[in-house]
Amino acid sequence: MTRIQFVDLLPEVRRAMGDAALKFLHEAGGELVAGAAKRTRRDTGDTANRWSYTVDERAKILTVGNPLENAVWEEFGTGEYALGGNGRRGGWTYRHPTKGFVRTRGKKPSRAFYFTYREQRKPIQRKAENIFRGVS
Repeated sequence: MTRIQFVDLLPEVRRAMGDAALKFLHEAGGELVAGAAKRTRRDTGDTANRWSYTVDERAKILTVGNPLENAVWEEFGTGEYALGGNGRRGGWTYRHPTKGFVRTRGKKPSRAFYFTYREQRKPIQRKAENIFRGVS
């Protein structure tokens, strides 16, 4: 009679999958941050330099963002150029940190993160496939 021995490898598989997931999330986050920073318009460089990502290792969630309010303005536009068409009309004046008082009708959206995501989506998917394919 043949004896069959059951070996539970589930803990090792879970650990390997979790490690692969974290590796993927960090690589994807780095790619998205680099692309968004590269596409962000530069006046002082503050907005471009503040893109970052965090990984919630327990939940396996990647968050990419920029803490500056200007990043929202860059992404979606302001005034007459706002993406939703609901921006302020007629222009306004504000004090620029290096140029003094400036009159504007708004800021055209650069869509730095949106276009980075669209460009990187398929390469990031391939990266995930390669990383998880290597899990053994």
